[in-house]
Amino acid sequence: MTHTTHEFDRFEDVRAALADPALVPERPAAADGPPGASVAWLRATVARFSHGEPHRRRRALVEAELARLAPESLRQAAAVVPGEDIRFTVVRTLAAALGMPRPAAVAEAVIAVAGVYFGGEDAAADEAVARLVRWPAAPTEVGPGSTEVGPGSTQVGPGSTQVGPGSTQVGPGCTSTEVGPDSTEVGPGCTSAEPVSTQDGPGSTQVAPGRPSHELVSTQVVPGTPSAGSDPTAEPVPVPFDAAPESAAGRIGLLVQACEATAALVETAAGNERLPLSRVLRELPPVRTMRRVAAGGTRVAGREIAEGDVVLLDLAAANRAHPVPLTFGAPPRICPGRAHALALADGLLRRPLTPFARLHRRAHPLLLPNAWDYASAAALAEQGFAAVGTTSLGVAASAGLPDGAAATAEATMSLARRLGRGRFLFTVDAEGGFSDDVAEVAALARALYEAGAAGINLEDGRPDGTLAPMELHAAKIAAVKQVAPALFVNARTDTHWASSHEDETATRLALYEQSGADGVFVPGLSDPAAIAELISALVVPLNILYAPGGPTLAELASLGVRRVSLGSLLYRRALAAAVTAATDIRDGRPTDPAAPSYAEVQALAYARQDRDPRGGA
Repeated sequence: MTHTTHEFDRFEDVRAALADPALVPERPAAADGPPGASVAWLRATVARFSHGEPHRRRRALVEAELARLAPESLRQAAAVVPGEDIRFTVVRTLAAALGMPRPAAVAEAVIAVAGVYFGGEDAAADEAVARLVRWPAAPTEVGPGSTEVGPGSTQVGPGSTQVGPGSTQVGPGCTSTEVGPDSTEVGPGCTSAEPVSTQDGPGSTQVAPGRPSHELVSTQVVPGTPSAGSDPTAEPVPVPFDAAPESAAGRIGLLVQACEATAALVETAAGNERLPLSRVLRELPPVRTMRRVAAGGTRVAGREIAEGDVVLLDLAAANRAHPVPLTFGAPPRICPGRAHALALADGLLRRPLTPFARLHRRAHPLLLPNAWDYASAAALAEQGFAAVGTTSLGVAASAGLPDGAAATAEATMSLARRLGRGRFLFTVDAEGGFSDDVAEVAALARALYEAGAAGINLEDGRPDGTLAPMELHAAKIAAVKQVAPALFVNARTDTHWASSHEDETATRLALYEQSGADGVFVPGLSDPAAIAELISALVVPLNILYAPGGPTLAELASLGVRRVSLGSLLYRRALAAAVTAATDIRDGRPTDPAAPSYAEVQALAYARQDRDPRGGA
């Protein structure tokens, strides 16, 4: 029977096809192979080439595995891996993160499998699959709170903050860009699917109740044998391990996808050093076309597609038409390991970060209190806050001027010069740059940087409640990065404060990060589901404004928020405290005696710097 091939390159059509459950990845034709010992078996068992219930089940295994891998730990670990062939480095790093023994040997085997994964047969690749099945991942933890992993480390549990130097716990590099309904492109790093199978002690294994322990083996450490990180040449000692074939296949599939798509992303980005990673994803995607086959009749863009028809999706062309790229997925089918893949790529690229930028790459969000004068900033720094911001409302009100009306450029610059004499990192709220002239905004940013600022907030909201054209705001961001590349640009969109603009949020943020923004800020956004959806499509850190009654700092951290600002809250609380103290004294009520002493406040004025806290890149 003859089937028709349909090609789509419009953004709306490609996105619709990706969201159509009738269009599924096509499994390459090949003869059946022995279970656990052939590429044919691998294709038949991974989520990548399945759909329907098998796909959902296999994808769930991957998602459960990814949930315990912290992207920030992966970025940090990848950054210390010696440079080699990119594909080899990506896979070796991921294999080590998954707790697999002999990660270098794993990388060699995966590269052999990758050569025929999407079509073809090869006896050497079949043998490589068999070896990989014999080398499952040890149950490891790289979870939230784990910040550094290094060679020799095998277990990094939640809350751990330091693992010995050289630890090789690095994260999966989710590399799949094939998303879409029932697409099995799932994130990097899916390893053991049995979370109940854990290692309680040396040589200890637990088998999930009711599941046989057969076919596959684990390489968990047993007494008298070397650990996975101690001797890369030693053959691991197999012990019974409760790992279903789908778990082993999913793990291998993730490594293969890392070998292809994540490595391609790193190679492309390395050759385009001046482009933000978000622009590389949009303009030079690692996978330029995707292929689907119709599991049943359907319709895309008014075109009838019969069962068995082939659908070709031009991802590169579609990306050119919309700021939010389809690379690594599009709602409702976001790649579950997107953040892990980008973190791995970012770490391997080793692009320099300033000390302030690094504060956004830690295991926990940067809590940024906002000051309105030198004393408030110095007092906050004395309490251990890693950096402080300024509040435009506090600066404006202190000067007797309205906030958000582009009236405080002089007051803002004056404060920046005073803060620049301190020993702390600070970032400046500059409203919309106090001008719609791009050159003037760039000049302001350069002056702020020269005054000592480590960062700048630029917002697209206007005094009348409208939003600036997103192209204009993007041009401001690009101009600032051109004249002050080390200045951290936090691009703010007021879509949740301006009426009827919430649906523009993702588009504006995508354009801003592609223009060079180092972070993005959405004040007024507090819905956890909406926050998580935004983060799933971003490359740069997301900043949220803390709101009493909204998500807690811990809840925001669990969603993946990297920076939490207090905005004008502290200034308003300080005003309230001052007025309350005065009226209590006037009216004869008891007053709260808690207050810094005269000497303590006086000492703040002498907390001057003897070196630039911004350091080098």
